[in-house]
Amino acid sequence: MSSRHTRSVLAAASVLTLFALSACSGTDAPAGSSSGSGPGSAEVIKAVAATDVWGSVITAVGGDKVQVKSIIHDPSADPHSYESTAEDALAAQNAQLTVANGGGYDNFFDKLTGQATGAKKLIAYDIAATGDENEHVWYDLPGVEKVADQVAGALGDIQPASKQLFQDNATKFKGQVDGLLKKAADLGAAHPGTKVVVTEPVAHYLLGSAKITDATPKAFSDAVENDTDVPAAAVSEFTQLIKAKQVKALINNVQTVTPLTQQVAAEAKSSGVAVVDVAETLPAGVTGYIDWMTKEVDSLSTALNS
Repeated sequence: MSSRHTRSVLAAASVLTLFALSACSGTDAPAGSSSGSGPGSAEVIKAVAATDVWGSVITAVGGDKVQVKSIIHDPSADPHSYESTAEDALAAQNAQLTVANGGGYDNFFDKLTGQATGAKKLIAYDIAATGDENEHVWYDLPGVEKVADQVAGALGDIQPASKQLFQDNATKFKGQVDGLLKKAADLGAAHPGTKVVVTEPVAHYLLGSAKITDATPKAFSDAVENDTDVPAAAVSEFTQLIKAKQVKALINNVQTVTPLTQQVAAEAKSSGVAVVDVAETLPAGVTGYIDWMTKEVDSLSTALNS
């Protein structure tokens, strides 16, 4: 979306630059790891993820058997407008596993995975198969569990000697996700009929898990999704829901900051309506997917219990 923060775009690298990077590609591997890539070898597997969200899922499943490069790992970067670099291309060429978000969210990654000719390729949106057009599937907790299983299977194919380890790690990870699902469901059960509004439907699936109603006016949501100006009447209806405290919280995507999002967040705070910040990539200071989602659910809980 044009309203998003955009990452600085590096100029396209020349072929000579790419060759130079290839010559020093051994620096990507951890000290002591081998540079071979034969099936079943005990080397560290090279994986590339479109964002650090999916990179953290690969890490949870692969542990120290996998070296993960996340292309988008900056909370201020926008996958919709990101342009890949020569370093990204090199990582893709060397990858044995790639994980994209899909659903139109990270189209830049399609070009990169086209260069990963020998890699196993997973697309989270397709794996989650929600039947919903919302692309923010990392908030779809059951879908994330499916992705973890697929990652474990792919890593096991690449390194059969560690197959059971990957399956065990995936099982542990899914158990933690199940805990988050229960926490979300319990939260919704404790607050039946709760309504919220959102600046952008990023946490759509999480709200669904908690059975919390998104009361955002359709005209507001449609304009945001289509990257067009929100009609004045829709803005008025949105702010009236806040002013009249007909909603319990405003769910605010901190990676889309515009005069309108700042306006409605200020209105919520002055009206005593809680503002719950959500994000699209891992915020600074979190240790991984479970840590991040736990903080997100806890923030929602605090808002609803306020």
